[in-house]
Amino acid sequence: MEFYFTGIIIGIATFFIIGLFHPLVIKGEYYFGVKVWWVFALAGIIATTASLLVANILWSTLLAVVGASSFWSIKELFDQRERVRKGWFPKNPNRKG
Repeated sequence: MEFYFTGIIIGIATFFIIGLFHPLVIKGEYYFGVKVWWVFALAGIIATTASLLVANILWSTLLAVVGASSFWSIKELFDQRERVRKGWFPKNPNRKG
């Protein structure tokens, strides 16, 4: 019996990638506000484009997950601004605007 671990590796890596983007959104909004949305957009474009150019299924899939997570983070960044406005997360007192 042979085992193929690619799916499990992709699942575990996806879990960690999404887990990495959560604090990136929170810290990004805290220090810079929503004006960093373009960084997530650029990262998403680069990662998604790279996923189309990589032949290895594992790396191609993980790049696509990073790209999708980057694009999703744009929405979450604006949602985070609302969560801060509602008082669910702390507002950065030193940030202008």
